[in-house]
Amino acid sequence: MANYIRNQQDILKKLKISALNPMQKEALEIIEKTANTVLLSPTGTGKTLAFLLPLIASLKTNVTDIQALILVPSRELAIQIEQVVRTMGSGFKVNAVYGGRPISKDKIELKHTPAILIGTPGRIVDHFSSERYSKMSIKTLVLDEFDKSLETGFEVEMSEIINQLPNLKKRILTSATQGVKIPAFVRLSNPSIINYLDTKKESRLTIKTVHASDNDKLNTLVELLQHIGNQPGIIFCNYRDSIERVSLYLDKNRINHTCFSGGMEQRDRERSLIKFRNGSCQVLIATDLAARGIDIPEMKFIIHYELPRAIEEFTHRNGRTARVNEKGTAYVLKGKSERLPEFIKKDTPADIAEKKESTKIVWQTLFVSGGRKDKISKGDIAGLFFKEGGINKDQLGIIELKQDCAFVAVQQNMANEMVEKLNNSRLKKKKVRITLL
Repeated sequence: MANYIRNQQDILKKLKISALNPMQKEALEIIEKTANTVLLSPTGTGKTLAFLLPLIASLKTNVTDIQALILVPSRELAIQIEQVVRTMGSGFKVNAVYGGRPISKDKIELKHTPAILIGTPGRIVDHFSSERYSKMSIKTLVLDEFDKSLETGFEVEMSEIINQLPNLKKRILTSATQGVKIPAFVRLSNPSIINYLDTKKESRLTIKTVHASDNDKLNTLVELLQHIGNQPGIIFCNYRDSIERVSLYLDKNRINHTCFSGGMEQRDRERSLIKFRNGSCQVLIATDLAARGIDIPEMKFIIHYELPRAIEEFTHRNGRTARVNEKGTAYVLKGKSERLPEFIKKDTPADIAEKKESTKIVWQTLFVSGGRKDKISKGDIAGLFFKEGGINKDQLGIIELKQDCAFVAVQQNMANEMVEKLNNSRLKKKKVRITLL
């Protein structure tokens, strides 16, 4: 028990978390003792860590097959959970598989069987059908954001997967939505339900309405962004075409941004999130795909550029700000002839006449053509930039290390210099290209 507590403390230290929140403490205790658990908690409250801690504690070091399977509704969520497990440094191998990338890449990574396999249902079915590994040791199944998986139409694939797992001992379902019916194929008998969705607490979210002078809201959007100043936030649109139109207008007004939608290639989606996370872009224009299940930092605002069509969309979009103990603002952009839906009850007009100066450091993202498979670490990359690039810690931002490449944020005014100095450098035994992203 003492070793377990010590390991848990080590993991929290690696994740830079001082202590678990009440939901995580309760979940940890119940999941450890219970065969079937349903965890309901708002977006941004730490559900991933709540199920990963007891899951990792249950893994056996002497088992060489997959022991835990985590099914998720999106590629981004699969990647996010994989990164969290790697950062936890438990010593157990983890891999994420998902549609949108060559299956040959999965095969290479799965040559050494992971203890934890994370994936979207369609891609997991592909691997199961090919009998690439034994399923006999899978004792724990997690359906993360299970309501979204059902909503996306993954019932058939999920049912097929669960029917191939004869030795399941533990099922964990998580959601940020209340009242979703759990299908019979999950075989969830007498679950313990941990419900933090009804927790009454003072909301730190402020909802403000911005009234546009006509039905074309683009000019008003730019005025609002100038009023907010240089802070990270998301502009939500209902359609991909709307994202393109907003993006073109922000380009015209020289507002730094990036885009995120289901119509983009997986690689482009990943890179958009990388640039948003490391501060190279302060604004993300997105569909509701970004409302949950992606790994992005706390932000001060979101903007409903197009009005949400249902209360669930409104709730999940708003859940991207004012998370945990932070304050945040959701701006509702209303065209001249638009009517607010009934679920947006408050109409607190926002005064956006005041413009704010941009004061933060502006970052630029660099691409490095080497990653984990080349035995390259974040420390190796930082050392190269410090020693050969001659920059200091304040001039180096976030480093994201992938299997076959890395992304490094540097101060924008030094980006070209770093490329000139460091392109074709050696990291470990590999000669790497370093270019602007």
